Parts: sequence; structure tokens; C-alpha cells
Amino acid sequence: MTDRASKRPFRRGGKTAKGRPAPPRPAWRDRDRGFDPDGPVILYGWHTVAMALQNPRRRFRKIILTENAARRLSEEGIATRIAPEIVRPNEIDRLLTPDAVHQGLFAEADPLPSPDIETLTQDGMVLVLDQITDPHNVGAILRSAAAFAVKAIVTTARHSPEATGVLAKAASGALELVPLVTVQNLARALTGLNERGFMTVGLDSEGSENLSAVALRPPLALVLGAEGKGLRQLTRETCSVVARLDMPGEIKSLNVSNAAVLALYIGASRLGLMT
Repeated sequence: MTDRASKRPFRRGGKTAKGRPAPPRPAWRDRDRGFDPDGPVILYGWHTVAMALQNPRRRFRKIILTENAARRLSEEGIATRIAPEIVRPNEIDRLLTPDAVHQGLFAEADPLPSPDIETLTQDGMVLVLDQITDPHNVGAILRSAAAFAVKAIVTTARHSPEATGVLAKAASGALELVPLVTVQNLARALTGLNERGFMTVGLDSEGSENLSAVALRPPLALVLGAEGKGLRQLTRETCSVVARLDMPGEIKSLNVSNAAVLALYIGASRLGLMT
């Protein structure tokens, strides 16, 4: 399941451009190719749905459960908040791609509000993502961010995956814990963070020094670029420091989600957050 792609052209009268009858309305896994900003966030899997149910800010439109999942929620004292639809597992299978592991839980919910970047507290760490588009990577970064008590993740409105479907599953409940701040212009957002006293550190293989040698201080904003492209030039120029992650082994680069974990560990250690 993809979380962003182009929308299909609109056809009038229930027919295709060549006059053939239009196909029936597809299941979610096909409709997800054209994200509707006013549409629901799709959540599936135990940790994803259970954490959402325990988040008072999350508003649900629909909850679909298997009998086993409903029983487990009851045993763990997690209220569904709205009446769920109880179905067989294959009914949920049909709503998702074949490789999706739903564990008997599927929900449609409203998106969580995006805080204003000006409201970020001036302490601890935030992560800034420069056009990282893979939902698996962003979900994994969210999960690591929750583990290291990151205050927020800043992403761009364009060239980033929506907080739904695959991303939500990969985040394993972290969507409910780490606010996502969406900005229109990343360089302008970084400039604002600089002006508010944040130390903005871009991570790039061409960085001038190793991150572990940089004198990090709070509030700290770690800036990650997409795999392959890395940080865009204007992003690099706006960061107060551009550092690299040196590796002792033969492979000198990491997947962006793994690089995020290492950078967060270094940052949390230097800021005294590990005690």
C-alpha cells in the first residue's frame, strides 16, 4: 500500500473515457493511491490501533475487529470508544495489501492536528526530515523518536508521506506520541528554529566533522535528508552545522532510519537525556 500518489482523472456519468462502464468502487488498498486530505487516516495492527485508542486526541470514524482482537482489547482494559464492527480476518484482509499484518484490528480515524512550529518548546531534541518519502523509513524514524523522547518531527507538506497506512504501521503507535509539525518551506522553518536558539545540525556524508565530535547543546534540531539525495543545498546552507556519521567498518553509510537512531543516541547522550 502506498501513502501518496497521483489522483485518477475524474470521469462523468459513471463511464470511462472510452464509454465503458466504470469499475466498482475499489477497496481501501486501491483508493489509498490517491490520498484525500479530508479523508480518514488508516490504522491497522495491534500497537498502532491500541495506542490510538488510548490517545484522547484521536477521533475515530470506524473500528473493525476480529473476535480475538476484541477479546484482547477487553482483557487489557482498552476501550474502543465507538461500537466496533466484528468480522472475520479475511474481511480485513480485503481492505489492505496482501503483505499487511493487521492482527485483527483496522480503524479509520481523523488526522491528528499539526502543531505550529512556533509552539515547539526550547529544550530537548527535535528531528527535521528533508523530503524523506519512504513511509517505512519515516515510520521507523517516528518509532525511534518516541524512544528518545523527541519533542516533535518537522516535515514538509509536499514530498513527504501522509501519516496513514504503512507509515502508521511502521511507527508502531509512535504517531500518538510524537507530534508531526508540517511546514511549507523547510529552509524558512530552519531559519526560524535558528532564530529561536535551536542548534540545527544537518547530517550529511560530506559534513565537515564527525557528529560525535560536535559540541551539541539544547535545544537541538537534527536534520536528516533522503537516501541517495541527502540534504538539499539550501537545507545544508541553513543548518548551523553540517556533520557526518563516521563508521569504522567497510560500509560507510546507513539506511536513513538507522542513521536517525545513531544520531539520536549521540544527541541524547550529549544533552544528558540518557540518565
